[in-house]
Amino acid sequence: MLRVTDLQVHYGKIHAVRKTTFSVARGEIVSIVGANGAGKSTIMWTLAGVLKPTSGEILFDGKPLPGKPHEIVRSGLALVPERRRLFADLTVQENLVMGAYLRHDKAIEADLEKNFALFPILEQRLKQYAGTLSGGEQQMLAIARAMMSAPRMILFDEPSLGLAPIVVDTLMETIQQLRAGGMTVLLVEQNAGRALEISDRAYVLEVGHITKEGPGKDLLDDPEVRRAYLGELA
Repeated sequence: MLRVTDLQVHYGKIHAVRKTTFSVARGEIVSIVGANGAGKSTIMWTLAGVLKPTSGEILFDGKPLPGKPHEIVRSGLALVPERRRLFADLTVQENLVMGAYLRHDKAIEADLEKNFALFPILEQRLKQYAGTLSGGEQQMLAIARAMMSAPRMILFDEPSLGLAPIVVDTLMETIQQLRAGGMTVLLVEQNAGRALEISDRAYVLEVGHITKEGPGKDLLDDPEVRRAYLGELA
């Protein structure tokens, strides 16, 4: 569904992503794990159209990915950004409506109800300002806002950041529920252990390069990955 080939991205003189190649098949959960500064979020912002690649090819459903963020959303690719980036001074309801801003179909109300079934607390908080929600509730709203664009694939950028362990457990279960419902997921995550546990396949990114790839459970058992990202001693 997504194929990225020889992607290179620069921030000024900083070469953030270096000839990176990876793919995501329809219906998969694929993770990119790595340390801070490895280039994970740079890849996500590039896929979302916020950053422009220096070179390389990005194909979504066999076609070149559009260049502008709203065109990318319209094509069926949505981002749940790092630190949620909600409209803090808008209500929960207004944030959800903003997620559907490109849509003019009759299924918007039905999709709202699906989100309320997935996150019942959001229906109780409809008139509450997004900035007053707890961290876990904000993450639920960020996911629901992305879902309101009716995507076929969701990008999760460091979704566990700043959340309590019990909330992270719920988050990972939610990502698995989305996949069970037919969603394709690309997840970048510093919490490598949790990401690899739920991933069909995964890539390890180090300083802009993919250094390892394979089934999530295989990488979870890899001694080098365990030492580097799971805190285990040699």
